[in-house]
Amino acid sequence: MTTESGTLPPYFNINPDAALSELGQPVGSDGFAQIAERCRLGRQDLSSRGLSEKGEKSLRKFSTWEITRYLIPVAQAHFRRVLRQNPHLPQGASDTQGGAKWFTLDEVLALRTHFAAEGSKSKEYRPYRPKGLPAKMVAVANFKGGVGKTSTAAHLAMSAALDGYKVLVIDLDSQGSMTSILGGKVEDEWQTVFPLLARHYAAALQAENRARIDRGEDPKPLDDTLSEALKVRAPELIQKTHWPNIDLIGAQLNLYWAEFQIPVWRMQGRGWKLWDALTDTLEADGILDQYDLIFLDTPPALGYLTINGLAAADILLVPLGASFLEFDSTGRFFDMLHSTFASIEEGENMAARALGRPELNFEWDAVRAVITRFDGAQQAELAALMQAYLGDTLSPHRQDFTALIGQAGEQAVGIYEADYRDFNRETYVRGRATFDQTYAAFKRLLLGIWRREELEAAAPQTEQA
Repeated sequence: MTTESGTLPPYFNINPDAALSELGQPVGSDGFAQIAERCRLGRQDLSSRGLSEKGEKSLRKFSTWEITRYLIPVAQAHFRRVLRQNPHLPQGASDTQGGAKWFTLDEVLALRTHFAAEGSKSKEYRPYRPKGLPAKMVAVANFKGGVGKTSTAAHLAMSAALDGYKVLVIDLDSQGSMTSILGGKVEDEWQTVFPLLARHYAAALQAENRARIDRGEDPKPLDDTLSEALKVRAPELIQKTHWPNIDLIGAQLNLYWAEFQIPVWRMQGRGWKLWDALTDTLEADGILDQYDLIFLDTPPALGYLTINGLAAADILLVPLGASFLEFDSTGRFFDMLHSTFASIEEGENMAARALGRPELNFEWDAVRAVITRFDGAQQAELAALMQAYLGDTLSPHRQDFTALIGQAGEQAVGIYEADYRDFNRETYVRGRATFDQTYAAFKRLLLGIWRREELEAAAPQTEQA
């Protein structure tokens, strides 16, 4: 049947009996387990395409062209000349006789060290990193899913690693997407940040018990979970990845249990400063001195794990798309951030003022929103409006969506893990460029913050002199 405008839409004239025959049986709770198992097998299949013979992810090698274009700022001819003159340096390997040389990232890092020591002092062979300052923690957060949060965090971590920084990634999302990207293996919640949070609460409970005993009151019991958590240290949770300078504290589904357990602890120990749990344990275990950057991938919700990640962060990045709904949702996210942290400050500072103690004031070195999955042909006007309202809070860089991003996602790898030989060279360069620019915008923030702290640290010494 047709109308004046042509064929009827597909939702007309559907036969109920035909629809019934296609329907299948009702789904019970066991059906969820069957679907989950099929997804697990599918994930294994997809993941295995980037795994080594041992079942582990392996990082591809980098060509001379890539190294001299993206990693070490020297001309190809000079790069080859330096290798010939220094046979002790990594020489790379070729797939064919006389073919292009390819290097592991470990070899690239060794070559960068050589150029930094022997090359031109006017070139940046190693990224700026002031001595004596702790790692910077970077939270990537938004409570709306699908905005490119995990992808942004993963690619910034990879960009920083390629730039020469030592990186730790902490997955706070029980979905474990970041853990999958980095090839992590997490058996249960005891291999996530959960024991660090439990340990922090247990230590607070022990301190409270000492005070209770001094007052002649009975102490509160520590259950087996808390007693076990007191033995766990952060280095035990950190696993190596297929990136030589990216380590991981992973996540898996059981981590979500923390969202139920933390409020129970909070009710039992009202003096416990849960927002300090992640920061305090990482600092106590020396983790902030072992890395340059720590990226925190948070869940798409403002729960207790997200609050811990945000409170720990020095830099907050908020990815969002250039659409009305995502702009609206992000505004509500910032409103909830204000309500949450202002409420914590108000509650803490009432007691602080009464006791004459310093007041609590949360502060972030920088907060930036970043437009992801940008389509300039369709979204330029809305992006400009968002920029006008958000001003400096919105990064002027737009992270474009390109064919390379889509293809890399299908192969379950990051952009920087994709072999450019699998793509058209122009597609690769264009697709990589948008993430390079995202990292450049982030790096400007990072270097400005570090430089400010470096000058502040030097100021008292200058005054004394």
